Amino acid sequence: MQPVSIFRFSPTEGPAHFATFLDRHRIPWRIVALDAGEKVPSTIDGMSGIGMMGGPMSVNDDLPWVTPMESLLRQAIAADFPVIGHCLGGQLLAKSLGVPVTRSPNVEIGWHEVEVDPSPVADDWLDGMKSFRTFEWHNESFALPPGATRILTNRACPNQAYVLGNSIGMQCHIEMTRELVDLWVTDGVGDLNAGDRGGYVQSAERITGNLDADLAGLNRAADTIYTRWIAGLRR
Repeated sequence: MQPVSIFRFSPTEGPAHFATFLDRHRIPWRIVALDAGEKVPSTIDGMSGIGMMGGPMSVNDDLPWVTPMESLLRQAIAADFPVIGHCLGGQLLAKSLGVPVTRSPNVEIGWHEVEVDPSPVADDWLDGMKSFRTFEWHNESFALPPGATRILTNRACPNQAYVLGNSIGMQCHIEMTRELVDLWVTDGVGDLNAGDRGGYVQSAERITGNLDADLAGLNRAADTIYTRWIAGLRR
């Protein structure tokens, strides 16, 4: 099998539990470090799937990798080639398919509940789950691409995840590990100190106060989604 190409947009936002899951299933992967100046491939050849992580920037910023990434993603979707986008990655996939990424109805930071938006597609990806507690850190959100099915929602930001064929874009971060949470809480102290802004920004103490249990629940939900996603990988 060719490796999964995991696109990294920031050195603080690596693949974390996503890579752990791929390793557990003996699926090869490689980092494409756009944050370090690596170029976006022009074709999906040589990959089994595309993973995209998060980042503190906006997909609306004038960044050299945005346009070539959009071109690669459109190529992938046209071929029903599996793509998974976490937060910024989900926004970039949506933007590549022609829908806007704008200011989120609410800034979300910390542990928040998401509900499954019932449909056969949601059942396929979430295996009967009704809701789970996930990690959020965003101030923008995506509209739904044409033909996509929303599978996750909540009151703070209704579009939490969508599916298009073998691809999924998420607003939430299901890839979290203890190391990643600790890094973000330290690195993002300015966001945490900016105020509650609608009741969806948690303190560092709240984010880390029940971390083992929060991560255990999130890892189970993530494994369900990742299991469905790898079923579509090109062999």
